[in-house]
Amino acid sequence: MHKHFIIYKPYGFLSQFKSNDSKQQKKRFLGELHNFPEDIMSIGRLDEKSEGLLLLTTDGKISDYINSQKVDKEYYAQVDGDITDKAIEIMKSGVEIGFNGKKYITKPCEVFRLKNIPELPTRSKKIRDKRHGPTSWVSLTLNEGKFRQVRKMTSAVGFPTLRLVRVRIGNIHLNKMGVGDVIKVTKFF
Repeated sequence: MHKHFIIYKPYGFLSQFKSNDSKQQKKRFLGELHNFPEDIMSIGRLDEKSEGLLLLTTDGKISDYINSQKVDKEYYAQVDGDITDKAIEIMKSGVEIGFNGKKYITKPCEVFRLKNIPELPTRSKKIRDKRHGPTSWVSLTLNEGKFRQVRKMTSAVGFPTLRLVRVRIGNIHLNKMGVGDVIKVTKFF
């Protein structure tokens, strides 16, 4: 029987359980958060500086399905500056980013400015304070997931990402989970 987990991946952790790479021996891994089954895998990835909802499973078929373009992923991004309507419209319709050394136009997606600062746990590493200028928050919902895509999209329109939190995968929401929380579930969908 397959096992499934929902976790709030903290900032500073890799979306893997161990590494044989000598350069990564001082990195933090998901295995520090919980005693997971040996054959567990993360469904998709969040880079080391990103945080939020991450699904884990022992079922390769469900992993393939969730990683496919059939399942939306929603992110909240705190960006440097007061994001403009024009920048949001560009991201909605598709923006040119670099991927594997080539130019790539992202697929159209849902993007909007958040009216209020989202209620999220405090990040372990402070971002910055108001002395450095304004920031704003946007929601981006994608059904593709190129390497560091959200960060590249916001940078391409002139508003680099300062904090990135995945808040939803399909109908699974982060809700009020705390950083590092792990929930065992019987199924995802």
